[in-house]
Amino acid sequence: MSATQVQFCLNHMTTPNLSLKDFFALSKSLGMDAVEIRNDLRNNAIMDSTPPEQVKQLAQAAGVKIVSINALQRFNAWTPAREQEALALADYAQACGSEALVLVPVNDGSGKMEGERQANLMTALVALKPLLAARGLIGLVEPLGFEICSQRSKQEVVDAINAVDGLNTFRMVHDTFHHHLAGENQFFPALTGLVHISGVADQGVPVSDMRDPHRVFVDSHDKLGNIEQINTLLNQGYQGYFSFELFSGDVHKLPQPAKAIQASMDYIRNGLAQLAT
Repeated sequence: MSATQVQFCLNHMTTPNLSLKDFFALSKSLGMDAVEIRNDLRNNAIMDSTPPEQVKQLAQAAGVKIVSINALQRFNAWTPAREQEALALADYAQACGSEALVLVPVNDGSGKMEGERQANLMTALVALKPLLAARGLIGLVEPLGFEICSQRSKQEVVDAINAVDGLNTFRMVHDTFHHHLAGENQFFPALTGLVHISGVADQGVPVSDMRDPHRVFVDSHDKLGNIEQINTLLNQGYQGYFSFELFSGDVHKLPQPAKAIQASMDYIRNGLAQLAT
C-alpha cells in the first residue's frame, strides 16, 4: 500500500464537542469513509441515550461506516456485572451497524501479576467469544502501555487469541502511543484490526510520565515514531484503518479541527513517501 492509499478514519474523542451528525459530516468532508464512536462522551451518543437505529441512520446518511464502538472498559476483570455491560454494548453495536467493539483492559494497577493476568485474559476471551460471534462483531483487544496496566503485551494477547481459537472473533488495536510506552518491538499486522494514531510533542515529558492529555496530532515534533510505526505496519501487510484518537484539551478546543486533521494526514503521507524513496 502506498502512502497516498493510507486509509484514515476518525475517533470521536478527537472532536468530542461535535454532535454525532457533525462528527460524521466532518469525517466525510476529510475524505474518510469510516469512524469510531464512543460510549464515554457526555451529552453525546451513546451516553445521551440516542437510539442505535438513529446512529445507524445518521452514519448512512453521511456515507460513513462505523468501524468500532470504543469501548468495553475493564473487560479482563470478568464478572456478572461486566457480562451485562458487554451484552448491552454488543447489542447496541449490532443495532447501530458497528463492525467491532474495542476491549480495554483494567488500568488501575491490579491484575498485573504473572499468571493472574494471563488467566484473566483467557477467562474474558472465552466468555466474550460466543457473545460477539452471535452478533457478527469483532472484539478489538487494546493493550495499554501504561506501567499500571494489567495487559501491556500484544504477544500475550496473540497467544490468548490463538489459545481460545478466536481468530474469527478477535483482533488487536495497535495504538502508536501505547506501543511506544510499552516498549514492545513486535508488530502483529495479521492480527491487527485497527490502528490508533496520536503524537506527543512535549519534549520535556519522559516516557514513564506520558498520559492521554499529552496526545496531539502527529507532526514534525512527534516523539513516538508514528511515521516509522505506520510504515512498518504497512510494509508487513496491514491494510486497515489508521484512526486519529487524540485526548489533548488543546485539540478538543480547536475551532476548525478539519484544518489540523488534514495537516496531520498530509504530514503522515509525506513522511511515508520520503521513507519509500
